[in-house]
Amino acid sequence: MNYVKPKKALGQHFLTDLSVAKRIADTLDHAGRANVLEIGPGMGVLTQYLLQNPNNNLKVVEIDSESVDYLERNFPELEGRIIAADFLREDLTHLFDGEPFMLIGNYPYNISSQIFFKALELRDRIPVISGMIQKEVAERLASPPGKKAYGILSVFLQAYYDIEYLFTVKPGVFNPPPKVDSAVIRMRRNGVQRLDCDEALFRMVVKTAFNQRRKTLRNSLRSLAGTQTDLSDPIFDKRPEQLSVAEFVGLTKMIGGASH
Repeated sequence: MNYVKPKKALGQHFLTDLSVAKRIADTLDHAGRANVLEIGPGMGVLTQYLLQNPNNNLKVVEIDSESVDYLERNFPELEGRIIAADFLREDLTHLFDGEPFMLIGNYPYNISSQIFFKALELRDRIPVISGMIQKEVAERLASPPGKKAYGILSVFLQAYYDIEYLFTVKPGVFNPPPKVDSAVIRMRRNGVQRLDCDEALFRMVVKTAFNQRRKTLRNSLRSLAGTQTDLSDPIFDKRPEQLSVAEFVGLTKMIGGASH
């Protein structure tokens, strides 16, 4: 059978519109040769356009054995470049001999946030992340402070990447059609090598604040702040969605400085 049946357990929604696939491939607008890793190629609708670009040194990672068989039969040029594995469990440190690589895909919606958290761990090796995700998640990633969509993933990714919401994709171009709209995003690594604070404490502050996002920071962060932190500072009157990345860095320094 020259066809892969979409598997609900893997969150598979195969893109069928070639023009959309081409637009996604074109989000990697690099001029010179670059390493590219595609996540979840499925039947290769995006892969074919990535292969057409001579500047792409492409590898693909696919967890579905049926899709791997399909790719091997229909894309002989991928020989030796298909990683039959779970991206979330794969050690990426030696991929492309340790060189930087770009990440792209029609990402499985049920694990897209986990994919981006994993990519963050290798942020200094991944200059660009682009592809398609659920529209709601895309809006969250690109949301500025002050919006309801702004949350933990927004802050963590915006700390290290400049994020663009590129375009919306309707359900009808997939098999099977998802129940929600999709969107294509692109994230480009910014110039921040390290945050100007304790990064582990920064992550804890952001998570703790958003886990109680209806509370003011004075109430949600009281246990982290300790007795030396000046909770009368006006920043503690705010709620987490009101703070920019820079303000979260400043808040982390206040809490960290007071605990030493």
